[in-house]
Amino acid sequence: MSERIETSGYPLAFRVEDGVRPTLLGSGDGQSLYTTEARLFGGHQKEAIVREGEGGPKWRMTSDEGKHLNGSDLAPFPLGFFNAGMQGDLLSRIASRASSAGIPMANVRLSVRNFYWMTGSFIKGDGEGFADSPEVRLLAPKQHVEDLKRIVEEAKLASPAFHAVETPLQNTFALYVNGRRKPVVGVLPCDSEDAIDPYISYSTPPAPDGSTRPDPIRKTSVVEEGDVKPAPAATKTRIVRTVAGLGGLTANMESVDTDTWLEMPGVSHFALASDDRPEGDLAPSGLALLSAGVAFCYMTQLSRYISNMKLDINGMRLVQTSPYQVSGGVGTAGPVETHLFLNGHADVETHAKLLSIAAKTCYLHATLAATLPINIQVESAG
Repeated sequence: MSERIETSGYPLAFRVEDGVRPTLLGSGDGQSLYTTEARLFGGHQKEAIVREGEGGPKWRMTSDEGKHLNGSDLAPFPLGFFNAGMQGDLLSRIASRASSAGIPMANVRLSVRNFYWMTGSFIKGDGEGFADSPEVRLLAPKQHVEDLKRIVEEAKLASPAFHAVETPLQNTFALYVNGRRKPVVGVLPCDSEDAIDPYISYSTPPAPDGSTRPDPIRKTSVVEEGDVKPAPAATKTRIVRTVAGLGGLTANMESVDTDTWLEMPGVSHFALASDDRPEGDLAPSGLALLSAGVAFCYMTQLSRYISNMKLDINGMRLVQTSPYQVSGGVGTAGPVETHLFLNGHADVETHAKLLSIAAKTCYLHATLAATLPINIQVESAG
């Protein structure tokens, strides 16, 4: 299987397999279990296949880190996926309701800024990740601001993505070392049956299904001003990482395009598209981007700790399930379940410690475990 993003010759994201999309997308009700199967290529390069519910389409996505984490900066960073997922899930629900009310969305933009910080040290193993409440602003023409305020609150209530941020989830974990399931420590264990290792599930690398569409994910030419500064492996002060995103509906109102970036010198911007129409097929749904972001972020923390501690652990893969539901206009997200597959000559205790430390330092697992109220401001764009 390919071990580099650039060697396959494929786009950064593509549809692997068609399917019936979940009914909870758009303005519908329903429940669905999103499954993410991910693997580490090398360095911080990662690949995930996200299935949008039972019998739903499968999307392949890739992720990397910027040069501040010694990444190759070829694909979006994990936190950007989460930001774009929040944008896509909320904006699609706003657009559906705005269309019914006769409010045009052509000049409406959504700004989401997420805040993350860490204490402690990867080297000492006492690092811990944290998140603060996101800053969310809807920018609209002045004549539509008052009407959109009501619609925005309805859309937020129906959004599983926003529920995942505002409501604490008790995520669970399972560990497999060299093919055998082992007990976890320091985290909640999941009580489900063994997951199937993606190494066994996929005999060949994922490939596009042959359909034609614009690339859902691409690196733009925009780079934040300044020189890249390496991220420290330890900190005694609160260093906040701010992820910014600005999204809007495309001209044909078929998908949401989000420009997302880290507010740091020298980092690249990435464009991520999401299509939340029940019959749509231009891009992954916002919830698919959100799910991929959680898996990618967790794997970044795993690879950082392995690198800093020079552990003899490799072949990292995981299977993650993320339940979502919309019922009577109320959206909810359930606890994320992560099955982690590791290989290497380190002892079982070291593997278990790695799982736990990565869970504690992962910014997105910290986000899902916290209570982060979100106040959406609806403001005039001019």
